[in-house]
Amino acid sequence: LGVAHLTRKSAHRAGKGSQAHEAIQQFAGCGYRHGGISPQRLPGGSGVSALLTLLVAATGRHTGVMTCLSVNLNKIAVLRNSRGGSLPDMIAAARVAIAAGADGITVHPRPDLRHVRPDDVFALADMLTVEFNIEGNPFAGSNALGYPGFIELVEAVRPAQVTLVPDGDAQITSDHGFDVGRDRERLAPVIARLKRMGARVSLFVDAGSTWGVDLRELGADRIEIYTGPYANAFATGNSAAELGACARTSADARAAGLAVNAGHDLDQLNLAPLLSAAGPIAEVSIGHALVNDALYDGLAETVRRYRAICAAH
Repeated sequence: LGVAHLTRKSAHRAGKGSQAHEAIQQFAGCGYRHGGISPQRLPGGSGVSALLTLLVAATGRHTGVMTCLSVNLNKIAVLRNSRGGSLPDMIAAARVAIAAGADGITVHPRPDLRHVRPDDVFALADMLTVEFNIEGNPFAGSNALGYPGFIELVEAVRPAQVTLVPDGDAQITSDHGFDVGRDRERLAPVIARLKRMGARVSLFVDAGSTWGVDLRELGADRIEIYTGPYANAFATGNSAAELGACARTSADARAAGLAVNAGHDLDQLNLAPLLSAAGPIAEVSIGHALVNDALYDGLAETVRRYRAICAAH
C-alpha cells in the first residue's frame, strides 16, 4: 500500500477523535524523523497495525509525532529580488533549513511576483526531500508578468500540501481567513480539483471561527489558523482572549476530523503558548520572524531553535 492510502485507512479504522487518529493525521503531514522515518520513506513492512505501533505508545502519548515546522522562504526571495540576481539563493536556503531539521518548506507565490516566483517553485519541487506546502489565493489567474495562475501552478508542481488563502493582489501580507459560508460554492470545485491531483488541502481561517464541519463536507483535510491577531495580542501582554479563540477553532476542526495547522507572525516567544493551548497542532509555517532571527543567529541555528519548540509539543 502507498503511504497516503495506508494513513487514510489507518485513520479511518482508528476512529475520528481518537488518540491514534490524531497521531496518524500528524504523521501524514510531515517527516517522522526519529529513526529517519518520513511519509515518503516508510520502513519495511506494511499494514495498519504496524503504522499504529509506530505512532501510538501504550502510555497514551504520541510517539515520534510532534508539531512539524515548515519554513517559509518568502523573505529570502524578497531580499534577493531587492537587489536582482540570484543571491541569497532559495535552493541553498532550503538545503540549510532541511539539514537543520525543517520538516517542510512553504512558499506563497503571489501574482505580482514580489517574492517567490514560478521558477522558484519549480526549482524547489525538483530538489525537496521534505513536504512542500504552497500557499495562495485559489482564484488568482494568470497575468502578463508570467504568473500562470495559482491552480495551474500547483497542478504543474503537485506539492504535498496546498494551503488556500483569501488574499487580494494588493495585500502586503495575508490578514484574514475564509468566510466559508460565503465562499462555499466557489471553494467546492477548487478543493475537489486539488484532491483529484492528490494534494492535501488546508484552508486559512480566522481564530474563533467554527467551519470544521463545513470544510469537512467540502473535502478539506486541514485548517490553518490565522495567528496574526494572537501574535499582536501576545506582544501587548494580553493574549488570553485570542489564545482562547485559537483553541476553540482548533478543537472545532479536530472534532470534525480535520487536522490543524497554524501560521502568521509566530516567533520563538509566542509559539510555545499557542502549541500548549491549541494543540495538538500538526504543523506551523513560519517565515518572517524566523528569517529575522536568522539575521542575528544564522539560519541553521534558528531553524534548530524553532524545531526544538515544536519538538516539545
